[in-house]
Amino acid sequence: MIKAVLTDIEGTTSSISFVRDVLFPYAAQHLPMFVRANAQRPDVAEQLQMAAKEAGVAENDYPGIISALQRWIAEDKKITPLKALQGMLWEHGYRHKDYRAHVYPDAYQQLKNWHERNMSLYVYSSGSIQAQRLFFGYSEFGDMTPFFSGYFDTTSGAKQDAESYRRIVTAIGLRAGEVMFLSDIVGELDAARQAGLQTYWLVRPEDVVADQASLLASDHPVAHTFSDIHLS
Repeated sequence: MIKAVLTDIEGTTSSISFVRDVLFPYAAQHLPMFVRANAQRPDVAEQLQMAAKEAGVAENDYPGIISALQRWIAEDKKITPLKALQGMLWEHGYRHKDYRAHVYPDAYQQLKNWHERNMSLYVYSSGSIQAQRLFFGYSEFGDMTPFFSGYFDTTSGAKQDAESYRRIVTAIGLRAGEVMFLSDIVGELDAARQAGLQTYWLVRPEDVVADQASLLASDHPVAHTFSDIHLS
């Protein structure tokens, strides 16, 4: 019996285009000014030090760090200090109403229904936990954070590593088979399945190019909207 749902964000609850066409460009545009203005702030300094180490540049080489961060944004790298800094930048955008987070109507309605039925809901995304809270806190449907019992990011491990899902299930406090993981990425679903979780593959026509052969070959149940998801 499913007791909890663990969901991805991009391409699952929300469109890939919002992240790539709105959030990423916003972060890239505002990053240089943000770093220079906040480099001495302890939480920012910690992430900049981690980014410098990852990029192989000196900790005080801010132009080098900024260049690496902007390159990682363009390449959509899943690097923890980048995600943390993006979350800080996006907070400014959300709070100043520069945009609202896109959420598919079917995802909003089903998450709301599950919450009202006392289903435990969790998020696992490559974006930082801060970014996840902001995303659902400033959605097009208003504040959705009351729906969720917890959030997980890459500090729990890579999304295509089965051990990450084992850590998450342990943190949730349920058996792996009692948790349903939703994602648009087959590699993530494979890792979750390897860890014992139930899975659903979200195949949204506007976000995922999946041919019929791939759909037939997959052993993950397929859903085109959240309305197609059946929890047993």
